[in-house]
Amino acid sequence: MFKKSFVILMSLLMTGVIAKAQMQETGQDIDYNVISTAVPFMIIAPDARSAGMGDLGVSTSPDVYSMHWNPAKYAFIEDDFSVGLAYSPWLRKLVPDMNIAYLAVSKRMSDKSAIAGSLKYFSLGEINFRGPGNEDLGTYSPNEFAFDLCYSRKLGDYLSAAVAGRFIYSHLTQGVTNYSRAAWSVAADVAVYYQRPVYFSSIDGDFSWGVAITNMGSKMSYTNANSRTDFVPTNLRLGPTLKLNIDEYNSIALSVDINKLLVPTPPIYDSTGLNILEGKDPNVSMIQGMIQSFYDAPGGFSEEMKEFTWSIGAEYWYNKMFAVRAGYFHESQMKGNRKYLTFGAGLRYNVFAIDVSYLVPMNNKANSGTNPLEGTLRFNLAFNINKWDKNTKLEKVD
Repeated sequence: MFKKSFVILMSLLMTGVIAKAQMQETGQDIDYNVISTAVPFMIIAPDARSAGMGDLGVSTSPDVYSMHWNPAKYAFIEDDFSVGLAYSPWLRKLVPDMNIAYLAVSKRMSDKSAIAGSLKYFSLGEINFRGPGNEDLGTYSPNEFAFDLCYSRKLGDYLSAAVAGRFIYSHLTQGVTNYSRAAWSVAADVAVYYQRPVYFSSIDGDFSWGVAITNMGSKMSYTNANSRTDFVPTNLRLGPTLKLNIDEYNSIALSVDINKLLVPTPPIYDSTGLNILEGKDPNVSMIQGMIQSFYDAPGGFSEEMKEFTWSIGAEYWYNKMFAVRAGYFHESQMKGNRKYLTFGAGLRYNVFAIDVSYLVPMNNKANSGTNPLEGTLRFNLAFNINKWDKNTKLEKVD
């Protein structure tokens, strides 16, 4: 049994919330002004294919894991029915038994539409809770999960759109304290995806782009009194992909993703923590928070631009059977300072698909020489039962 204190749990998941509270009490230095939300596991890349390309996927070719990135891609998926299972040990440099599991299913309804669903489960491992006097309150297994369904439909030969609904549940304190409880929220996604053939002299390919706004949901509260509510990680994601078929056996795709959290930026308070000196009041509704997120940074336009993260990635396929991938993810130092390279590989054989990815941080944690994301591995396995053909409806894979 791995025993970890409640303090460690909170430091892992709610560092931004705690830091924000401290800054409200003592004044704030905006050199490091991270945006914090509830259930941050919702924005962690669940699948190895996208993770191997720098954590991107809003406009890459559709697969069963498209729900997290852009559910509108399902309308263009080539497989009639797919099931995927992904797994990642998480922050193993800090905690030995934390992990993320992801189950996804997609089904074509016609040549123009598809439905899909997924379940994302985040286990924090075994936590040994301690009271104010360091007394043992017992060992529990905090967890969070999200379940969602979507409908995706083509609006033309090249354009599709999708809507998705999601239920989010977070049980961090396991009822140890009388004033705490499990938190939950309902959320929705809206997305569009565009894909069409392109030609460059003797080389053909596909150009695609996508836009998705995900996790538009109600605030979450972990207290019985509902005195404090936290935003869920509503996120804007957009970007293009260019895929080139070099010859009959070789193809390469280049992708870019840009992301922004659509939740309020922490303002600068005075030393009393009551009066806002710079920025906007973050205690607003979900819709107001989304709109306000584009102009509420206390540092003005320059800080707003730092709230965008971006990824670039490449994927090479040989004979549609073997793939290698690489990517880079960048986040401003002011907003979290995540910068890392990723590498990955994939294998397709008959109805089976296997992918793996590996993360290499570009910056290390101060004084320790290590980064908690270092060595992050992701694995996924998919079963693509049939290949869809609009003329024959279903065509068995050879």
